[in-house]
Amino acid sequence: MTNAAGSGTPRRTTHHAATDAADGGAALSRGLLLLMAAATGLSVANNYFAQPLLDLLGRELQLSTTAAGMIVTAAQVGYGLGLLLLVPLGDLVERRRLAVLLYAATAIFLLISATAPNGTLLLAGTALTAFTSVAAQVVVPYAATLAPPGRRGRVIGTVMSGLLLGALLSRAVSGALAELGGWRTVYWVSAILTAGMTVLLWRFLPRLHTPSGLSYPALLRSTIALFRHESVLRWRAGIAALSLASFNVLWTAATFLLAGPHHGWSEAMIGLFGLVGAVGTVTTTMAGRLADRGYVQWVTGIGTAALAASWLLIGAAESSLAWLVGGVIVLNVAHQAVLNSNQNVIYALRPEIRNRLNSALLTAFFAGGAAGSALAGMVWVYGGWPGVSILGGLLASGTFVLWVLERTRVSRPHDSRVSAGPPN
Repeated sequence: MTNAAGSGTPRRTTHHAATDAADGGAALSRGLLLLMAAATGLSVANNYFAQPLLDLLGRELQLSTTAAGMIVTAAQVGYGLGLLLLVPLGDLVERRRLAVLLYAATAIFLLISATAPNGTLLLAGTALTAFTSVAAQVVVPYAATLAPPGRRGRVIGTVMSGLLLGALLSRAVSGALAELGGWRTVYWVSAILTAGMTVLLWRFLPRLHTPSGLSYPALLRSTIALFRHESVLRWRAGIAALSLASFNVLWTAATFLLAGPHHGWSEAMIGLFGLVGAVGTVTTTMAGRLADRGYVQWVTGIGTAALAASWLLIGAAESSLAWLVGGVIVLNVAHQAVLNSNQNVIYALRPEIRNRLNSALLTAFFAGGAAGSALAGMVWVYGGWPGVSILGGLLASGTFVLWVLERTRVSRPHDSRVSAGPPN
């Protein structure tokens, strides 16, 4: 049996027949895979629309720099709560129905942001939209379950590529639409697109039900209990949290840097800058293929080391955009490699509870992201770009330290088997 902590190849576990049938991959055509990738991209984009608009939102809604930065934090907090409270439902209810309902709710909540007259309602709309846009993280394990075992890493990589493109393109599209019709246009357009995606998912997603036999409260308790019983999950959750914290420190503070007196960029230019990180989409596919071949730990190690190294370049960005471009490329590539490897490792632990494992991992992931966004705004006020660079570098270095500790404490010969954890 292959060690799940050291390989991307999942071990077979007895579970519900519906999942076994899906594991054959018969229901996952290329067209459906691309639709699922597009759906994750659109869903996650809603959490990043505000990033290139922070300076504009601050001016129009009379928000301080710290308050404007809290819009990003609200998205991360809402997403984290959704991961904890909604994503585990994939192990309880029929998954197509869950995904469709979440996309429909997201379209409705986007309208709150589109019509918000003040910062308070914009924060509320942002948090609610993020709460239900965790539909993206219902779709990812959905695709992993439909995929045949030998292609699972590549399937996850493809869907996560869509997610990454959504996050990157959202900044560019957001800035461009804000230039054309104001910041409210961004939310109106997204609401219409999300409503359209709801219809497509209802039409084309196959039905998939893998009931756990638990009540909803018991399901949530089971999800939280995974942190106690799955040591690999604990290490990976820590790595994920610090990785997104570092990532969000950059993208939150970069908006203030590029809009400031050193550069004076418009919202559209700031949004387009996000496309620099598009090279990260190549990483997700490559990382998935390497995971399928058993090199998932190498992907994590190299990715965490590169994440820390990227801040050496980013630190010089205040005086030179060339350093910022180089640092952003390295950071995006490394961040996506680490995320993909984390998901491949935890999906291999216990295939019958992938939604709960995904919920646990990504709750920690976005909690770290929320902390990073909040810290970036505060550190920017008092420490400027040098302070932000030190903060981001320390967080990124922490991911490498945790990976080394995981390898020495979890993967020793006498401790190599992954805990089976608590029963359902």
